[in-house]
Amino acid sequence: MKKFAGILISIASIIVIFKLTETNLTWSAISQAKPEMLLIAFILHSLFWLFWAFRLKLLFSFLKQKISFGYALETTLASMFMAAITPSSAGGEPLRVKMLVDKGANIGSASAVILAERLLDAVFFISALPLFMLLSGFSAKLGLKVGIVFFVSLVIFIAFLYMGVKKPERADALVEKLYPVLKKFFKAKKAEKICIYITKELRMFRDAALELANNSFNQITTVILLTAALWIFEFLVPSAVLMAFTQSPFILYSITSQIIIVILSLIPITPGSSGIAEAGMFYLYSRFVTAHAVGVLVGVWRGITYFSNLIVGFIVTAKVLKTKY
Repeated sequence: MKKFAGILISIASIIVIFKLTETNLTWSAISQAKPEMLLIAFILHSLFWLFWAFRLKLLFSFLKQKISFGYALETTLASMFMAAITPSSAGGEPLRVKMLVDKGANIGSASAVILAERLLDAVFFISALPLFMLLSGFSAKLGLKVGIVFFVSLVIFIAFLYMGVKKPERADALVEKLYPVLKKFFKAKKAEKICIYITKELRMFRDAALELANNSFNQITTVILLTAALWIFEFLVPSAVLMAFTQSPFILYSITSQIIIVILSLIPITPGSSGIAEAGMFYLYSRFVTAHAVGVLVGVWRGITYFSNLIVGFIVTAKVLKTKY
């Protein structure tokens, strides 16, 4: 039942939003939708998948290891499914690590690649939010508060990460402190083996992180541009949906709102951030989109993004499991 919690919360949130808006006008807008614009919205979301896969392939190649674009896309889509059914989308990262390990990477190196993905995303969000708030003139206290909290959290995380990479002996000391705890659950020899394994993987993670950071300026610039492109494609989906229902696209307002929503979605409360995303979307978009259009916008947007991740991701995950097992 827990696996379906995100779907149920999302559907319930959309129903509530429909009830809060002008229902008759909402259904009228749905009946007049432009299919070609809805198709463009889905294509934009598909480009988000493709660019994410290409970025994953490129980052993995920085460690002198190769995966095909097809495998990178499978990894991306399967992880999207896991992200959709876990709080804060946390299930996606472990699956991507596992699938990279299946292609010959060690856990430390694979974890470094996935962490690099998330750091690139975080840096983009924190850089783009003030820029788009300035360009759009969109004033939202929620956006400022979210941005400040996210920025402080990111700085603290990067500081800890830097210390861990700069002084690996500190990580070793933490593993040593873990040994007495493990002895309570395992025999001394087994606990020692686990600690040795963790220490080894942490060292490999450090080496991989340094190797990724020491790539050429052109390579780092490429992954930064890929990160910006994939998120801009995703953030343009609501604008395409609005145009499908003969509304103004509000591109700058919409992108600003999407950045705030995606940061809010990191709060680990519900699977796939269901409820949080819909409520955040309703609150922010109701400031510049007509009341009857907000309900249909939220419903269609979640259908194109969240539910397509679930459906396509499930199909790919089933294919991967069938191939391996």
